[in-house]
Amino acid sequence: MCPYSWDVPGGVQAHVRDLAESLLELGHEVSVLTPVDEPDDAALPAYVVPAGRAVPVPYNGSVARLAFGPLSLTRTRRWLRKGRFDVLHLHEPTVPSLSMIACFAARGPMVATFHTATARSRALQVFGTTLQPGLEKITGRIAVSVAARRVVVEHLGHDAVLIPNGVQVAAFAGATPLPDVPPGPKVVFLGRIDEGRKGLSVLLGALPSLVKQVPDVQVLVAGPGDVDEVREELDPTLADRVHLLGLVSAADKPRVYASGDVYCAPNTHGESFGIVLIEAMAAGTPVVASDLEAFRRVLDDGEAGVLVPVGNSAALADALADLLGDTERRRRLSAAGSRVVQAYDWAHVTRQIVEVYETVAVAAAVELDDTAEDPDVEDFGQEDDPGRVSETLRRWLAVVRERVAP
Repeated sequence: MCPYSWDVPGGVQAHVRDLAESLLELGHEVSVLTPVDEPDDAALPAYVVPAGRAVPVPYNGSVARLAFGPLSLTRTRRWLRKGRFDVLHLHEPTVPSLSMIACFAARGPMVATFHTATARSRALQVFGTTLQPGLEKITGRIAVSVAARRVVVEHLGHDAVLIPNGVQVAAFAGATPLPDVPPGPKVVFLGRIDEGRKGLSVLLGALPSLVKQVPDVQVLVAGPGDVDEVREELDPTLADRVHLLGLVSAADKPRVYASGDVYCAPNTHGESFGIVLIEAMAAGTPVVASDLEAFRRVLDDGEAGVLVPVGNSAALADALADLLGDTERRRRLSAAGSRVVQAYDWAHVTRQIVEVYETVAVAAAVELDDTAEDPDVEDFGQEDDPGRVSETLRRWLAVVRERVAP
């Protein structure tokens, strides 16, 4: 179960896609139920089953595209009934979307992966113990980071095995730079340019000082968002240093990393892992990143990359300038990064996840939970009305809790 729109780039979607394809390579049968906004244009893999369009909902400081409503519930139940799965794998079951629905609609061997490290989850605040009847059915729990595991332990009262996000290391190793990249030392940023916590403003704030120290530096910025808005806010005297690439394809992402002499991750908060750091290191590009807990762990406390104070543009400029001016140090960090990423290769990560599947799998297949039949809630909600998603969930879960309570 993928809670977010398949055709909108995101870390959870990429995780589900890569895991599904790794499992298929091992000979398993895989089906993924997910929201799809434009199923006719999305070029869906054969293993993807659309669950209808999602709606944009403000969630945990960002905007998530979630699916909840009569159509989502009906398609979830139909998919479960038809699948007769040995294991049901739910991603982010506390997010108000398909995985949460499945917690109540199904019973049997269920594994959940928790990606988010936000302790003050809006879903947990709104629904509180109402989620517990569904979450108690989960028989195996995975956290992608120590921070995500902490949320599971402290807020859900359970433990989780730590299995990190994976990267197709071979797809990044040996990548060639993009054509027509500008000459000179290059810093690369990849992330949502309109999401403040990704820190593009911190990097742009460092640019004046960085240019003074490295006069011919160039900055490549890739990721979804309003490119024109960013361009309008650039200092006119520095605008020719910033190259806005917009959204890049999965095939071009390794080439973006390979185009930089340094990869910059100036994120400010809310990161549970740091997949971009692993991808950059897999491409052989040394990393300068904010000193967030998740990034610190990925970079081995600074042994595999440079850490700088969060939100400090001046310190970021100095760190970038120092690294751009030290070829030997970049070489050492690149070699250290190449060693670190081996533990995150999907071949290794998938084997760990399969071990969890084998632990929870029993003779009985996943089936519909008759105690959680469609709750009869008046005005159940509309799939295309984001303003009513939270209230609909609150009432639906209240009815489910009454039905499954001992």
